Amino acid sequence: MSLAVYGARHLQALLGSLGRLARSPLSTLMTLSVLGLALALPVALYLFALNAQAATGNFSSAIDMSVYFKTDTPLAKAQQLAQAARQRGDIEAVVLIPADQGLAEFRTYSGFGDALQALKENPLPHVLHVRPRAGAGASTVENLRRYFSAWPEVDLVQADAQWVMRFNAILEVLRRLLLIVAMLLGLGVVAVIGNTIRLEIQSRRAEIEVTKLVGGSNAFVRRPFLYTGVLYGLGGALLALGMVVLAIVLLQQPVAQLAHLYGSQYLLRGLLLPEVAALLGAGAALGWLGAWVASARHLRAIEPRA
Repeated sequence: MSLAVYGARHLQALLGSLGRLARSPLSTLMTLSVLGLALALPVALYLFALNAQAATGNFSSAIDMSVYFKTDTPLAKAQQLAQAARQRGDIEAVVLIPADQGLAEFRTYSGFGDALQALKENPLPHVLHVRPRAGAGASTVENLRRYFSAWPEVDLVQADAQWVMRFNAILEVLRRLLLIVAMLLGLGVVAVIGNTIRLEIQSRRAEIEVTKLVGGSNAFVRRPFLYTGVLYGLGGALLALGMVVLAIVLLQQPVAQLAHLYGSQYLLRGLLLPEVAALLGAGAALGWLGAWVASARHLRAIEPRA
């Protein structure tokens, strides 16, 4: 068989499948709606987790530590210790705030400027603001806390990162939930398409018997059903993409307004081109799988009667 003939047969099967779907628009639309909803849910969960992570900047700068020196620690000693801390590989940045600078900022922003004039001595200590490396976990933060606490010049180490760890744990649970939901809904898509193909096979039983009677193989008979499954999956993926895009458009302004109230200019992130391609590919693959399972099972049971 030449390549041209082989391609022409596949094109004929594809156009025939399109024609059959177009001849029953209501049932086709209902099936595509179910598939679109099933595919849109995991995509929506994926974007929710992605946007939640991006809106918080992955908390890369949220796990800051404050190291308070004893009030009698000389500034030169604090500068020396700060320089030593910058040499560690698990620390991204170290900023030293001298006691005089801290008092000046407190006098400016606290509203107690006049009362502070009565102080004879500066009651504030030198402070180190320490930012761990991006992606630092609980163990890294704890190691840094012990490291700074071991300095005899340090009075207090404050690392208020427990809530950050909890939020990251929630995001990890959401990712696992997304995987489970995607697998279950993927099986649902396969089942819906498989059942649709099964019903179509039963409705075309006489045609299949005649085709087999004149020498048509199972592969030849199965080909249009596979294309029908792919078209169902691809159509459902396109519908899911439309639902997600519409949801992002509707939520974009309220989210931007909420972010503005918190002093941010965050905008919702939609699907990128590779993610769109992955969604369409997954829909087509699930459609092909559902059609193949149904046709492979039911076509073998149909044989021409003498």
